[in-house]
Amino acid sequence: MRSLEASSPVPEVCVIVAARDAADTIAIAIASALRQPEVAEVIVVDDASADRTGAAAASADDGSGRLQVIRLAENVGPAEARNRAIAAATAPLLCILDADDYFLDGRLGRLLSAPRTWDLIADDIVMVRGGEAASAAGLVTGPGRPQRLTLAAFVTGNIARPGAFRRELGFLKPIMRRGFLDRQGLRYDARLRLGEDYALYVEALAAGAVFAVTAPCGYVAVERSDSLSAQHRTDDLGAMLAFDDAMLARPGLAPEARAALRAHRAATAKRWQHRRVLDRRRAQGYAAALRELLGTPLAWRHILSVTLAAKLARLVPAPAPDRETGPRLLLGPEHRLEPAR
Repeated sequence: MRSLEASSPVPEVCVIVAARDAADTIAIAIASALRQPEVAEVIVVDDASADRTGAAAASADDGSGRLQVIRLAENVGPAEARNRAIAAATAPLLCILDADDYFLDGRLGRLLSAPRTWDLIADDIVMVRGGEAASAAGLVTGPGRPQRLTLAAFVTGNIARPGAFRRELGFLKPIMRRGFLDRQGLRYDARLRLGEDYALYVEALAAGAVFAVTAPCGYVAVERSDSLSAQHRTDDLGAMLAFDDAMLARPGLAPEARAALRAHRAATAKRWQHRRVLDRRRAQGYAAALRELLGTPLAWRHILSVTLAAKLARLVPAPAPDRETGPRLLLGPEHRLEPAR
């Protein structure tokens, strides 16, 4: 009797990399995607970089014909850059990879081995502070039993906790069924340059998406203090407030989802008011900033506590970077997930 051989993986995933001034990291990201046998295409959108991002991306080509680099003359932001890649993609599954992150070998195969009852599926992210790929691999366990994110749990999981590691669920990088996005008319909101992932996932969940989350399969996120997600401009936060307002105006939301959106909006409003105070101080001085602060009764405690913490951080020397903790996972006990049906 002839022995049965395992079937070869089906190349069905388009990996999308939106990049701006990422020449130092993008080749690693692209190479990690091209090593995944499930990848049919890698589409890089160079969002008007001022460095050699486009050339660095092209240098990562493995000769398989799967890499496409789109270079934009004008900066459009990560949301629209990803939309441009989606428009150029042909594969049925879409997967986002940030230009300073990378996949461990086998990540997509492990993730796609989970039961295909999902519209979006993501694995827990391994977060590192540098080149810790070897130790990061030790946290990979494979998909296990997928759990399901509800809209309320996802929104609640995007409310940052001051003084703690950033663990917002918007950092998740799922594989998404293009067919679901097309049927619902969903794309990234090009008005957002902060929280564009959060907004797309909220809209998908509100439209009834099954969002499955598994144990870590090999997405490695490199934490950087200068990353775009760590920078909160006043207008960016204002755009996020407008998005939450639009969602709250949508009929038919479950009460727990509506409550979560209100809580997320309130937390974002405090950060927005903080930025307004800083903007006023920078433009008009401390007296004007104080007047702005006194006019924000719902946010002044948050603003004062954050300001005081920043002052203390300057006075008390910070410890050396914590190398003992090593890689850590994104998901924690505070993230409420439901067993997948």
